[in-house]
Amino acid sequence: MTIILQKSDRGSFRQTIRVHQDGTQHTLFADVAPALGGEGSAPDPHDLFDAALAACKAITLLMYAKRKQLALDWVDVEIQRDNSQETKGLYQLNVQLKLVGTLSDSEQQQLLAIADKCPIHKLMTAATIQVNTALASPP
Repeated sequence: MTIILQKSDRGSFRQTIRVHQDGTQHTLFADVAPALGGEGSAPDPHDLFDAALAACKAITLLMYAKRKQLALDWVDVEIQRDNSQETKGLYQLNVQLKLVGTLSDSEQQQLLAIADKCPIHKLMTAATIQVNTALASPP
């Protein structure tokens, strides 16, 4: 998997993100709010980070429910970000799940527990992430 980011043709800060995976390419965009000099034309990097968690929780629950033959039709995820203390090392994401389907209370609680086992949740909360940044060789 390779991610290539390049400055977009429009806007001061808008970026084009291309994700290459298994012979397929997906294109995303990122920008920042007008208050920061951008145009707000796309999610900002924090939004993409938070959205990864929402997508992972939903997909994990759907896959688990399918495997366990639970009557989960779909999952809606709402994330509220509290980054008021980010500079102090606390970045808080409050997640609300809406489980749609014919599920017992026990099955709902089971799915709630599974939601915190999604790979992105574990990556965000339990892994040590190392980022190595270098300059590309000149052409």
